[in-house]
Amino acid sequence: MSESILNFGVLGTGNIAKAFAEGLAGSKRGRAIAVGSRSRESAEAFGREHGIERCHGRYEDLLADDAVEAVYVCTPHPLHAEWAIKAAEAGKHVLCEKPIALNQHQAGAIVEAARSHGVALMEAFMYRAHPQTRRIRELIHEGAIGEPRHVEAAFGFRVGWNPESRLLDPELGGGGILDVGCYPASFARLVMGAGRGERFADPEEVHAAGHVGETGVDEHAAALLRFAGDRTAQIAAAVRLGHENAARIFGTEGRIDVPSPWFCGGKTGEPCTLTLHRAGGDPETLTVESGGPLFAHEADALAEAIAAGDRETDAMPWADSLGNMDTLDRWRRAIGVTYPQETPRPSRVTLANRPVEPREGHRMRYGQVPGVSKPVSKLVYGALAAGAGGDFAKAQVLYDQWIESGGNALDTGHIYGKSDETLGKWQASRGIRDRIVIAAKGAHTPNCYPEAMRRELAESLERLQTEHVEIYMLHRDNLEVPVGEFVDALNEAADQGRVEAFGGSNWSLERVEAFNQYAEKHGKRPMTVISNNLSLAEMIDPVWPGCVHVSDRESRKWLERHQIANFAWSSQARGFFTERGDPEKGPEAEIMRCWGSDANFERRRRAMELAEQKGVRPINIAAAYVLCQPFPTFALIGPETPTEMATSLDALDVELTRDEIEWLYG
Repeated sequence: MSESILNFGVLGTGNIAKAFAEGLAGSKRGRAIAVGSRSRESAEAFGREHGIERCHGRYEDLLADDAVEAVYVCTPHPLHAEWAIKAAEAGKHVLCEKPIALNQHQAGAIVEAARSHGVALMEAFMYRAHPQTRRIRELIHEGAIGEPRHVEAAFGFRVGWNPESRLLDPELGGGGILDVGCYPASFARLVMGAGRGERFADPEEVHAAGHVGETGVDEHAAALLRFAGDRTAQIAAAVRLGHENAARIFGTEGRIDVPSPWFCGGKTGEPCTLTLHRAGGDPETLTVESGGPLFAHEADALAEAIAAGDRETDAMPWADSLGNMDTLDRWRRAIGVTYPQETPRPSRVTLANRPVEPREGHRMRYGQVPGVSKPVSKLVYGALAAGAGGDFAKAQVLYDQWIESGGNALDTGHIYGKSDETLGKWQASRGIRDRIVIAAKGAHTPNCYPEAMRRELAESLERLQTEHVEIYMLHRDNLEVPVGEFVDALNEAADQGRVEAFGGSNWSLERVEAFNQYAEKHGKRPMTVISNNLSLAEMIDPVWPGCVHVSDRESRKWLERHQIANFAWSSQARGFFTERGDPEKGPEAEIMRCWGSDANFERRRRAMELAEQKGVRPINIAAAYVLCQPFPTFALIGPETPTEMATSLDALDVELTRDEIEWLYG
């Protein structure tokens, strides 16, 4: 970037691209130097209209243009994620048109791409960077109307009936909520945050009603948001119904009327007005100078952040975009709008339109479980994190990222219900069954009996849409059942080809030894894998009844002698090695109950010391402690966002010697 000007490439040539290019002509810090389109003719026509010389007939060529420093992504909604991610990977800063993606999970993938590639990212809400919005925040901070208690905001317009138009086509992310509902939602969140001295606030509840038309998108919809402290907002959006397109903020000491909250002073940058009603006083008309064209402000905001060495803007920080998308997701769910891209359908490509396969240069390491035909990734992804509640949109983003990261092992369980089903839908839609390792579990207490195991295995296979699993484990043990009955039941499943290898989750080592002795005596297959808690922090109180750990020294020696693989759950003690376990701030209650001991706090201190020496985070040391044991270990992880997953992989870069392992444990 030059000293004062940020060189933009415009990716797309629609109406919003034209508005942005016109706005840049009045920008202080940005200029359009290139344009990319699906065709050379379209790009050149756009270039002639806006005085842009570098015209590319492919989006890829725009991203490869060395003169382009930042990319303005203004494709149809479903393509935002693909091109924002690819722009970040190309080392370009990103200004992505609102809504940043189809849903929060896609938005999280965009944020992670920006974070991991060190580029700036801003969702292009032009009103958020405008001086009028800044003045509204100032009035609230000054207490001009007391504490904001309620917001009314709407954005709606009426288009003619055309089921193939972008606004009514579900394949193109049509409907009012996504296209314009994002404005009043973000405005309400901005105001409620400002009222508490925060940048934004997320609603605790979202209640909604609306009309879903025959194409399957919301033609008009309204929502009632409840924020902490019983503060509320009433918002509305429409593409087939005209609204006043205004906003009002009601406070304990007055209100603010905003007649033009979204377009402010318009494309040309005319002055705009607010009306301030102070309790007991006459209305005051406040004039705000725009200081430039509407679309220039968002470009300037991004350029200023980059010049300051920041990757986020004050106008629209990343967490704000993620929170706004979550609000829109909840609004859509409340009235029953789901896009085709969020449902299971045959597709062999990821969000970034790449084949679902490991990316070149991934860091994953692999181990072997006796009896399993495939190598098994040393990190194992817990399906409960991705599939709880059956949110397929979330699952496909995270599972695809897992495969791209080199992961192939996924852990699930019959008791998880929807997670089993969601994993099955994903693997079937991606056609990836032959490349993944599924570790399933069944017969959880109180159904820990051989007959229940047989039934639950059959149900899990149906949910998972597969005829077999690579690993099957009894989810709990039942000491009232003779161990031989479990040996026979698991061997029967293996003989039928429904299971490759088997073991026990939360089984005592004495019981595992008894199982394998019985198996040897009767010519049966033994357990080759268990799934017990193993962590640098030794569990002092079970997370759930019946949980068993193997973190103590004697258990680890037993595993080393027998070389049985362990799938370690809660391998990082559920945040004990993060700020959540900080003894000075007071660890979270559940962490303190399960891991709060003097010995564990000393281990935490040592992990922090070693992390500083190695230039990593303490949580990476804790994960490496599990992975570097002298017996086969695999660490179960449960990241719920793309960034959590990416940072979990950092543990793969840490190698610990045996002396370091012993020193950490103490």
